[in-house]
Amino acid sequence: MYQPPHFRETRLDVLHDLIRSEPLGLLVTNGPDGPVANPLPFLLDTDTPNGTLRAHCARANPVWREIQADPDMPVLVVFQGPQAYVTPSWYATKQETGKVVPTWNYVIVQARGRAEVFEGADWLSKQIRNLTESHEATREKPWAVDNAPADFVAAQTRGIVGIRIEIASLEGKWKVSQNRPPEDRTRVAAGYDEAERPDMAGLVRTYGAERG
Repeated sequence: MYQPPHFRETRLDVLHDLIRSEPLGLLVTNGPDGPVANPLPFLLDTDTPNGTLRAHCARANPVWREIQADPDMPVLVVFQGPQAYVTPSWYATKQETGKVVPTWNYVIVQARGRAEVFEGADWLSKQIRNLTESHEATREKPWAVDNAPADFVAAQTRGIVGIRIEIASLEGKWKVSQNRPPEDRTRVAAGYDEAERPDMAGLVRTYGAERG
């Protein structure tokens, strides 16, 4: 992706935190009919230098057969974080020169690697249990896979296929007004506060402070 230096985020812990907080990744593959994008919920393991992504898809989804047919095919997974419009009306520069235009602030992580397919019951059982536990953990009464009948779970498991991606490279882009003068950043953050977007306001303030 287009990556101006002032928007580049390279800290591995920050990139991993975004993946964990926004786990629905867009898996992009290049099939026989061209690029295909599939949204899948991912788990992140830290067993390799950049991490490993795990997911599963419906057996009826052709993406896993495309991966199986071409194991050297590079794949891309895109994780989208907070994003929001920026109105030029927020900028102090608007009053000073009028030379401003609208833009968009956003946070994004892109992971690249090669994918493997897993059809074994043990791998799939671990996958669905880990995924369920990761999202049920904060609930007062967490639902568990074992709450469903064993034969039903087994039948459902036969209908999915696992996908594992060892991350070869990670790119992060935090475009949150770092390129604007300090007063513009202050007003953008205040604008997000008024728009009830504390997540975006916090990002503008944090990354603006780092830039100085």
